[in-house]
Amino acid sequence: MYYVYILKCKNGSLYTGLTTDVTRRFHEHKTGVGARYTRSQKVDKIVYTEEHPDRSSASKREAEIKSWKREKKLILLKKVTP
Repeated sequence: MYYVYILKCKNGSLYTGLTTDVTRRFHEHKTGVGARYTRSQKVDKIVYTEEHPDRSSASKREAEIKSWKREKKLILLKKVTP
């Protein structure tokens, strides 16, 4: 199982990623082992996760979400946490 996730950074920005273990990956981002962006913009919390059966579908979804403007991402988050 693969997961697409969105993290909220301490500066308010949103980071979208892909993993097989959301908890492990979040810990990596928190401790500076994660992506370059999250090393400079410290992560605050996980705000969204989505399951996918394989890497291909997860990767396509991650790319789709990353292409969105911030406003559209916030609409997605609002649907999950009203």
